[in-house]
Amino acid sequence: MVVKKVLTSCLLALLSTQVWAGAQQEEALSASVQSSMARSIDDGVQPRLVFDNAAIGQVWLNDMSNRLARKIPDEFMRRKLLTSVQYEATRAGLDPQMVLGLINVESGFNRYAISSVGARGLMQVMPFWQRQIGTPQQNLFDMNTNLRYGCTILRHYLDIENGDLFRALGRYNGSLGRPEYPNMVYGAWKNLFSWDQTGTVASR
Repeated sequence: MVVKKVLTSCLLALLSTQVWAGAQQEEALSASVQSSMARSIDDGVQPRLVFDNAAIGQVWLNDMSNRLARKIPDEFMRRKLLTSVQYEATRAGLDPQMVLGLINVESGFNRYAISSVGARGLMQVMPFWQRQIGTPQQNLFDMNTNLRYGCTILRHYLDIENGDLFRALGRYNGSLGRPEYPNMVYGAWKNLFSWDQTGTVASR
């Protein structure tokens, strides 16, 4: 029992600190896909919490804020980030908890992170996406811009993979066919950011 608790603690520590920089691969996009993604990026709606029940939304925000307190000490920025994540993920048809796990793995919630291959920001977006679906003037270190790009790109990969999230995550990281990165995201999602949609924290 003691050994199990130690192993669990080690796993949580690893998931809390390890960063895997993204390296999406540039690909040719059909005109229709490019147009659809560009429209998604260009939508200027300001992020807001999207919950059927506003009270549950506040419970979620408070809970997630407490979980991120060590990584993002500034409460205002923490809650702003969480609101943006919840909005952009929901807008793209993604699970916000999964997106939090992905950010934890990709950048460790460092909005100014740059990988060795040039991926930028919270969701480690490659700059070539600006040329394909956005504009060079868009700042990938801007929190909302980065989350909009990241969620739009992951949605695109999920569509390519017919809803197979494991493979979509592999594409997102440029490691399709290898299990390490998807497993890390799933681990962070389930062990650090699990959430019961009824408004209670899921058992871990």
